[in-house]
Amino acid sequence: MKKATQRVVLYSTLTVLSAAGLYGCKDFLTAASSPQGTLNQATLTDPTGVEGSLIAAYRTLDCTDSDNGNWGCAASNWVWGSVISDDAYKGSEQGDQGEITDLELFHWSTANSESYLDVKWKAMYEGVNRANATIRLLKDVEKATPNALTAADQKGIEGEATFLRAHYHFEAWELWGNIPYYRETDTDFRKPSEASDAVVADIEKDLQTAISLLPATPRNGQVGRVTSWTAKAFLGRVQVYAGQYAQGLQTLRDVQANGPYALETSFDHVWSGFKQYENGKETILAFQASVSDGDPNASNSNYGERLNFPYSGSHFACCSFHQPSQTLVNHFRVDANGLPLALSDPTWNNHEGTFDATASANVAVDPRLDWTVGRYGTPYKDWGPPDPTWVRNEGYSGPYLPKKNIHEKASGAEATVGWQPQQQNSVNIHIFRYADLLLLLAEAEVEAGSLDNARKIVNQIRQRAAVAVQGPGTSASDMAVSINDPRITWAKYKIGTYDSPWTNQQQARDAVREERNLELAMEGHRFFDLRRWKIADQVMNAYVAKEASRRSYYTGAEPFTARHQLFPIPNIEIQLSKVSGAETLKQNTGW
Repeated sequence: MKKATQRVVLYSTLTVLSAAGLYGCKDFLTAASSPQGTLNQATLTDPTGVEGSLIAAYRTLDCTDSDNGNWGCAASNWVWGSVISDDAYKGSEQGDQGEITDLELFHWSTANSESYLDVKWKAMYEGVNRANATIRLLKDVEKATPNALTAADQKGIEGEATFLRAHYHFEAWELWGNIPYYRETDTDFRKPSEASDAVVADIEKDLQTAISLLPATPRNGQVGRVTSWTAKAFLGRVQVYAGQYAQGLQTLRDVQANGPYALETSFDHVWSGFKQYENGKETILAFQASVSDGDPNASNSNYGERLNFPYSGSHFACCSFHQPSQTLVNHFRVDANGLPLALSDPTWNNHEGTFDATASANVAVDPRLDWTVGRYGTPYKDWGPPDPTWVRNEGYSGPYLPKKNIHEKASGAEATVGWQPQQQNSVNIHIFRYADLLLLLAEAEVEAGSLDNARKIVNQIRQRAAVAVQGPGTSASDMAVSINDPRITWAKYKIGTYDSPWTNQQQARDAVREERNLELAMEGHRFFDLRRWKIADQVMNAYVAKEASRRSYYTGAEPFTARHQLFPIPNIEIQLSKVSGAETLKQNTGW
């Protein structure tokens, strides 16, 4: 792989080694002067084979067109974290991807729901399998030719694979809690589930190992690779998610004080197709989307996101999924001080009707609204304003469109090959970014009683949000403009900071949680936040009751109950786990 690329470049040629798929990088494959016969354990037991196997483990971060099955494997978790929360509706129309509708309405025991759950399960354990295959292959190379890899590369490869194994298990734990944990030494893939706390301990152990093995900067200068700081940031994330606030506080304070990360200067740089913002200082881990790598179908692009573009009246032509909810849009309304109305006004969610440019012209809103949501009459980055032809079925799923995953017209990030290439781009999919980390740190500070530390972090996030807002978008130069730009006629942008000290822990907790909602909206985190805060039943039942008057199909939702705290393990996986007729995987309670 050429170091000049400065990132891990993915390529879609597929071979099979044991149970794991193998993707190599473009330069490795194109550099092969002639076919060498069938790939097998012997031909792969060299440095090139090990590096290719590791690339395969990274590639599983997002869907592929060869093994996806459905959209449950998207790197962004838009189905699991957004549609199942109060962020978004499934979108599109009733007859398309009805499986997601069952999930959205909490009918999780249906065959439709199982089909999506099983794809997510298989995708995560495919990632685990590829990571473990890499470690095994590395050890074979070290044994057969001890000097074939430098000591630094040996440690780096093992550290990267161990981190990825932890990540994939974490993704599975987020959904199911009680899951089997596989290591490179396992030979029987019918292991019983571990209890949730034991899984967390195993994830943390792997992340500690990765921290000890990985360098502080990306190996080979390829910025898509994980580092010891990536692993440490993830360790803090896992600790907070698991409710280990004291440990998370210590870990995340270290990352904040000594790590390489920082907020982007303005919000428009975070989700962007412009190359100068790719893998910027806010990126902790992202799927490295690629459209110019020689793949004839642009399969290494934003594959898991390709449904989530405006419909036929737009340049993108399809498919109007993952549509922001009315509740989410209302969350962005602010009071006279530019603070969230949801924290101070019990009627904050009573706005009805399309919140288009006319309706919002004199209504104060957080500027992140128009970096997150496409609204009629409001510039859509630099693609012009959406209209109802951009939405597949407004009567079914509302008038709003997703926006963060959309490339800018001027960015050159759009694919030129494959089916409807206008839906495919090289916008990297953020899996974990620094603003997310800071808000997890603020959460830990609140739980420790350090309320002023939390307030300062939240203010830092809000100050960044005020730097640049959606501009007219007639060109790249006026897509992002000053908040006071006189050309803004479609909104009254206003965002304030919390200037008075926080003295009430619950109010501080609510403010941090609302900030996560605003900053990370439509990024696949919301449901998991609600669940770990143990307020999912309260929030989601109130949401469904409200939205049922807006989206008629919500009248068919199940009440969110204790069993919905964890997803059901796919029954097919339980059947496959049997040893001598006895199930080793045990179904989660209530399913």
